[in-house]
Amino acid sequence: MFFDCLLEKNLHMALAALCPYGDAMTQKPPDELDVRVSILNSFLTTPHRKIEELAPLHTSALEHDPLFYSHLAAWYFAKGEVRDHKLLFVAHLATCEYPEFREGAWMLLQKLAPYEVSRALDHTKKVIGKTPRSFKGAIAHYLQTREENPRQFDGAALRARNDLKHLYASLRIKPGPRAQAILFDEQPPVDSPLFALKKLARASTSEEQARIIMDNKIPYTTVVGALKQITPVILVALISSMSPQEVINNMASLKKRGAMDHPEVKSLIDEKLQAAKTDQRVSTMKAKKAIQSAQLDAETERTLTEVMDQRVAAKVEIKRPTALFVDKSSSMSDAITVAKQLAGLISAVTTADFFVYAFDSAAFEIKAPVTTNKRATLSDWEKSFQFIKASGTTSIGVALAQMTKKKQYVEQILIVTDEGENCAPYLGDAWVAYRDALKATPAVITVQVGGTYEHFAKSLQDRGIELTRYRFDGDYYSLPNVLELLAQPSRAELVELVMSYELPRRPVLVPHGA
Repeated sequence: MFFDCLLEKNLHMALAALCPYGDAMTQKPPDELDVRVSILNSFLTTPHRKIEELAPLHTSALEHDPLFYSHLAAWYFAKGEVRDHKLLFVAHLATCEYPEFREGAWMLLQKLAPYEVSRALDHTKKVIGKTPRSFKGAIAHYLQTREENPRQFDGAALRARNDLKHLYASLRIKPGPRAQAILFDEQPPVDSPLFALKKLARASTSEEQARIIMDNKIPYTTVVGALKQITPVILVALISSMSPQEVINNMASLKKRGAMDHPEVKSLIDEKLQAAKTDQRVSTMKAKKAIQSAQLDAETERTLTEVMDQRVAAKVEIKRPTALFVDKSSSMSDAITVAKQLAGLISAVTTADFFVYAFDSAAFEIKAPVTTNKRATLSDWEKSFQFIKASGTTSIGVALAQMTKKKQYVEQILIVTDEGENCAPYLGDAWVAYRDALKATPAVITVQVGGTYEHFAKSLQDRGIELTRYRFDGDYYSLPNVLELLAQPSRAELVELVMSYELPRRPVLVPHGA
């Protein structure tokens, strides 16, 4: 009954408030599906770690369709890659008016890292303006659970000591004896890695330091901050204890400290990178960032590229024939950069036809050079895009006109553009010609880079073309989220998929006052 009433209440609130384009008063009020698609589309915009810019999105989505927002939170914890969204889901669900959602937030919070819990708490206080008792209870349970597992607590204290102190102090939670000794008295027990860290600072030889690091699994960043000199022996100990993701995150730092120049150390790094290919915890795009920042040798760069390719391929499967159009007209260099990333992501997970075109006033097809029975990888697309430069005027329809001549059938078209078409053929006209020639009605999805034009959208909508618009303002960590959207047969089915994810419920054994 609760969810039925909730749905009934908010269908009348939705009107056009979530539609970020045009004047809501002059447009037809969207139905329930349109509102939910609008919410879903908005989650592509993810400025990395700028949660103050993401907060209005969560506030608006929760206000206008709380039922969908709750399911979206559960879906995003399972499928999403941008951590800022996860902590914001927790913060906004935990402070909302619906007890059922606060219960879900209680459970989702237990999955966050200490620094994320700390940021979620600060967000409830400073931005939302309230921190309910149930949220404080969730954090108290979070801390108690870790205190009951000394190994887990010590590991958290090594990586996030200040965040843990902040949680205890801000909520006036009394720490247990071990937490008190480690965090506040600075007298860690002798069996604690924090005690070992003090021994590490006093150790006189690299061999002794390496043994302490390995025995206590002291994190890389902690060791680098504690020791003035990092020798190859210490690097071996550090890398042996690091996860594949930690190695990728610290590639530039490892190179700076000579790790790539020592054969034994580099061999260990190569082993970790091989393991990263099948490690589900590895972020899809962080390997790309490591390549750009570390200036690695060709072999290591190739391995990192393979990590990206395999992690992308493990995400989803796109079964609908798809076209990607990239606007290469003047001032569209950013669109080219985004498009080649999308080409690599899509081609790695599609089992259907995939066509890529670059256009200005003319269009030409881009093909990645791959061997038989092998999918084009991100590295293949990097090579194919290397000579494409931004210049010329803009005819968004010219690429689709070429596909009409070649009779290339697709069901969805992804266009990276600022939507500013200024010469024929225009996309709306080209789409009608394509429909008549191939008896197909492909959906159009624009990834807006650098601008937006309402006349462009209206020309498509007037022709009955299914249009979805994404405003890309964030970094490349958000791009893999597009795959989930393209993988669904239709917008309605994607919303249906999200609605199939339920918020977790608190176990019966956990008291509700906790």
